[in-house]
Amino acid sequence: MPSIAPCSCIYGVLVLFLVTGSFAGDPYVFFDWTVSYLIASPLGIKQQVIGINGQFPGPTLNVTTNWNVVVNVKNDLDEPLLITWNGVQHRKNSWQDGVLGTNCPIPAGWNWTYQFQVKDQIGSFFYFPSLNFQRSAGGYGGIIINNRDIIPLPFAVPDADVVLFISDWYTKSHKKLRKDVEDGKDLGVPDGILINGFGPYRYDEALVQGGISYQIINIEPGNTYRFRVHNVGISTSLNFRIQNHNLLLVETEGSYTMQQNYTNMDIHVGQSYSFLVTMDQTASSDYYIVASPRYVNSSKASGVAILHYANSQGPASGPLPDPPNEYDMYFSMSQARSIRWNISAGAARPNPQGSFKYGQITVTDVYVIVNRPAELIDGKWCTTLNGISYLTPSTPLKLAQQYNIPGVYKLDFPNTQMNRHPKVDTSLINGTFKGFMEIIFQNNDTTVQSYHLDGYAFFVVGMDFGVWTENSRGTYNKWDGVARSTTQVFPGAWTAILVSLDNAGIWNLRAENLDSWYLGQEVYLSIMNPEIDKSEVPLPDNTIYCGALSSLQKDQARRYSFSCAPSPAGLSRTFLVVLIITLYGPFFHATAS
Repeated sequence: MPSIAPCSCIYGVLVLFLVTGSFAGDPYVFFDWTVSYLIASPLGIKQQVIGINGQFPGPTLNVTTNWNVVVNVKNDLDEPLLITWNGVQHRKNSWQDGVLGTNCPIPAGWNWTYQFQVKDQIGSFFYFPSLNFQRSAGGYGGIIINNRDIIPLPFAVPDADVVLFISDWYTKSHKKLRKDVEDGKDLGVPDGILINGFGPYRYDEALVQGGISYQIINIEPGNTYRFRVHNVGISTSLNFRIQNHNLLLVETEGSYTMQQNYTNMDIHVGQSYSFLVTMDQTASSDYYIVASPRYVNSSKASGVAILHYANSQGPASGPLPDPPNEYDMYFSMSQARSIRWNISAGAARPNPQGSFKYGQITVTDVYVIVNRPAELIDGKWCTTLNGISYLTPSTPLKLAQQYNIPGVYKLDFPNTQMNRHPKVDTSLINGTFKGFMEIIFQNNDTTVQSYHLDGYAFFVVGMDFGVWTENSRGTYNKWDGVARSTTQVFPGAWTAILVSLDNAGIWNLRAENLDSWYLGQEVYLSIMNPEIDKSEVPLPDNTIYCGALSSLQKDQARRYSFSCAPSPAGLSRTFLVVLIITLYGPFFHATAS
């Protein structure tokens, strides 16, 4: 069964509409998840993966702008767990971000309930486990945030959604991979590429062994589908393409783009794209859906799924559609520069996206962030940003800030590379609330690196090869640079972003390449509102305490009970209409081949 969903479906959830005389307020949706190990054989070798409710990949969160999302997570792993929501901004609520700077981990055998609002957002995102290299074993799934009915899509409503997760994959366990990284060993070439957790269709008998399950996407001729494609891998840029079909790019990570046709798209680690694909072929046979590694000298098979028309005359055969030149980064950079913001389209709000004229705002802070590949610091392998490898304190930064615990962190992250020996430290960027920050990422590594900022969408205004200088600003796109949360930085090159710091909290800026992130390539931004903001979400009642605050933690007497959302103020005077929707039809998220 394919990973296909009607654009407005909700799967097996409880929806509460708050009603005060009429339908008003934003609905709550509830999900109950168990995260556990499963046995799977995506590349024909039995191995342990991480699934959710017995699914690998996990279920898709399909919600609408401004809905309140409540996800109760039971940790059935043998180690701590946090789930982070890649691209969800958590307006004024960094308590729900699911990283170690904001949350104590969920201990093995415990459950914890996330509650957040997808405020003023639309688009395609994904979630994943943020600790201990767990993403390399799975635990990821999709997030769809639909437009409200009052705001039309800037394109005809597609017939259905198709959610695709493309990823590099290793047959080593996540524990072995992280030990290798700790020991200074390179991850090496991945053992294969997965699509929706499945290995490749046997397009080449010499490369692909028999007996491997593969993904089939069943479609109807003449229909148009919205393919939401996420690179959930750990270190490999992937080129995505569908044989004989154009990819009409319409959205990336919550921003509608200018609509352009591509024959293929380089999707870097942590990035998400939406394409409209029209089924306009003769269906003389099935068609290949391909995700192939970029900039990797590999004899391993590409990831290959099958696009199957209802009237198909036979199986796919012959060579895969050609990728770009294997090592042509100039092609990839040119393609990235071609992705532009649709300034006339409405998104989460009725006003056009381009009404926020970012190019006319005065920059208040500039950070030139320079990375370095892994090196030994005090006998341990570390990666650095501006000469600092981030040290995770035992007390999360947000809790230390809430309880005024001294000595946990310093607000002294340098705004450029320091002329000193690299060090390990807990150093934060001290951002100015409602300031406008320019960040330049300079990649001194030998591989493409992706960088992601929680809590925000930033504007990608420039990228080029060589060393960034102040003269580079003359090349910036100050009109329709796309707003997104994850950007690539090519080796020996720079990427510049602009971000409006209007979301108070502590927010993670990290390398999405898992080996770089795990060894310390991250920093947090502290964005403090100097005035009391009663709309900022307070410390959650269900907070888990650790580190210096461990004494405040009470044992979970009912560890596996479902944890509902706290009642809104005045709920006793509010009439609740409960709608239970359990749609198990063939057009929602499924993962069988």
